[in-house]
Amino acid sequence: MSLKNPYGDFEITEPQALRALAHPVRLAILDRLQRHGPATATALSPHVGATPSVVSWHLRHLATFGLVTDWDGATSKRERWWQAAARGFRFTLPDDAEGQAAGRQLRGEMFARYADAPQQWLLQDEPRLDAEWRGLAGVADTRFVATADEMRQLEEAIEELLGPYVRRKDDQAPPADAQVVRMLRYVLPEPGDDSAAS
Repeated sequence: MSLKNPYGDFEITEPQALRALAHPVRLAILDRLQRHGPATATALSPHVGATPSVVSWHLRHLATFGLVTDWDGATSKRERWWQAAARGFRFTLPDDAEGQAAGRQLRGEMFARYADAPQQWLLQDEPRLDAEWRGLAGVADTRFVATADEMRQLEEAIEELLGPYVRRKDDQAPPADAQVVRMLRYVLPEPGDDSAAS
């Protein structure tokens, strides 16, 4: 596993790591650390629905795969602080049966975790935005026909476009009027059949 994409995301390739992350508490822990920065098991506990001791166990499990690491910026040595190893993660389904099953399990957990994210945004975040930012939010359901090679090219082009914005925190201070934007992107190829082009 390595950081090898334009976003600096953690690339997960091992089936064991995919399975380890395919757990609701572990996924919640990693999400919280990525979005809010370093924390202790005690601080994470109310946000991930588990006791501090259970959270601590899950953190150690995530650490075995390099997804989280110790944070050395803590002022107190009494509690162990953790940080996400990268701002995000990604994976592709491995070729072997074990990897395919583990990848599908993780996808299922991710779909379940983020299924209500748009609705929560609509209820909690959208009302607090000014009119300009509300107008920039978008939803699309676009179907198109492409080859596997064209899909790879499309994904690479999207990453190239987004890369400078994702890395902005590292490279330079964002403009004063910038806000954090979350882009949820599902790429869902449909099985080939007679209606594929309709």
